[in-house]
Amino acid sequence: MNNFFISSEAFPFSKSGGLADMAYFLPKSLNALGHHVKVVTPFYQQIKKYKKDMIYVGTKTINVSQEQWVFDYYKLIYEKTTYYFIQNIHFFERPNFYGHDDDFIRFIAFDYAVLELFSLIDDYPEILHINDWQTGMIPYLLDEHYREINEHYYKIHTLLTIHNMQYQGSFDPSNYHYLSDYFDYTYIHFERINFLKAAIERSTKINTVSPTYKNEILNQSHGFTLDGALKHRYHDLSGILNGIDESLFDPNTDHNLTYNYHIKNAVSIKKKLKKEALIQYQLNPDIYVPLIVYIGRLADQKGINLILQTIEDSIEFSDANFIIMGSGESRYEDAIIRLTQNHPNRIANYIGFNESVAHKLYAASDLFLMPSFFEPCGLGQMIAMKYGSLPIVHETGGLKDTVIPYNQYTCEGTGFSFMHATPNDLKEQIFNATDLYINHKLKFNALMRQAMRQDFSVERMASSYEALYKLILGE
Repeated sequence: MNNFFISSEAFPFSKSGGLADMAYFLPKSLNALGHHVKVVTPFYQQIKKYKKDMIYVGTKTINVSQEQWVFDYYKLIYEKTTYYFIQNIHFFERPNFYGHDDDFIRFIAFDYAVLELFSLIDDYPEILHINDWQTGMIPYLLDEHYREINEHYYKIHTLLTIHNMQYQGSFDPSNYHYLSDYFDYTYIHFERINFLKAAIERSTKINTVSPTYKNEILNQSHGFTLDGALKHRYHDLSGILNGIDESLFDPNTDHNLTYNYHIKNAVSIKKKLKKEALIQYQLNPDIYVPLIVYIGRLADQKGINLILQTIEDSIEFSDANFIIMGSGESRYEDAIIRLTQNHPNRIANYIGFNESVAHKLYAASDLFLMPSFFEPCGLGQMIAMKYGSLPIVHETGGLKDTVIPYNQYTCEGTGFSFMHATPNDLKEQIFNATDLYINHKLKFNALMRQAMRQDFSVERMASSYEALYKLILGE
């Protein structure tokens, strides 16, 4: 198959979240299966450092609504995958990827520029795999402006992957003239232009990043007002669980760790790594009490408010230490800093994100907090399990699909979960987990080994996407 993967960010060149990881993992894994999947992404300011290794492909001038936009295209082969970067200094070379007043123009321009690339390089995809709202207008523009150009555009299929329904690309309707000469309700939702709605209406197939989330977004609570549009496309909607590159997240080979370990010696080596972390963060140095870690965005979606409402009771009624890593809403950053100041030997923080430090925390921790109110898939809980850190999660989306709740009677499970996103439910599972760690060590260690054996590989994910691609092409 000859496909193009279109993403507003792509690791290692640009990253603000899990989309960037998928833009790296999935094309790489599909290419390893013998396909030809190329990645297209904007040329952001931080990508300049890679330019010396790129090949200039060409320039396109696009005339849209009496405006003229000029784009330069560059090519780079990274780890056997071909990346195309679309450069326009005015639109993309800014410190932040999103959140600008002119995001409508920036990403409608990107969507046009993507479609122009294929005629420039004379390489037309069988499937255009688009991701989230920033690429959402591509199927509409393909239908309305490009299919009539030549038979190659006419044959292109599209797949939309929804990573988070909350972000839809909603803009003032007065911008419609950038899309068509007439007002088209394909892209109108609640009297605003909505990129994601257009993609749902016009894509050949649609998928989300976990089977449970696929069902959740058909309901009002998780559909964020687009549940009706999704129900209309129900038979074209599927859920494919994300995966992680287990070569990058392998405690036996991870160069970020002082000591490497595998499933047989994890118990003893993790104690050494925990001791390092406790000393570094000046926490209670007893390695025989559980260390609980949170790594992620500090945002409402991630259940940070639940953590804040339970953490002081948790340290009062259990022996656990906590380390919280992340950045986001200032009110949450400030609250976590205050907690650290009030409980300096029990709670530590790392405001920000550092990949190497995150690996160390996964390896040092016994338990991993992820109490998201909703979670399309989540990678943190998968990584934690590979490192022998048992997740404590809210049963939603990909968290429900990946974490098997501990059963005290059969000893089955890979972590701890709670059904209702309330402080009491989270606290109950923190106490259950810490009690198991302190008073039933053999059972806890068995649970840890079960978690480390789970298969969350990108190879499994790639096989599922390969099957979906074949379905789209009728193979």
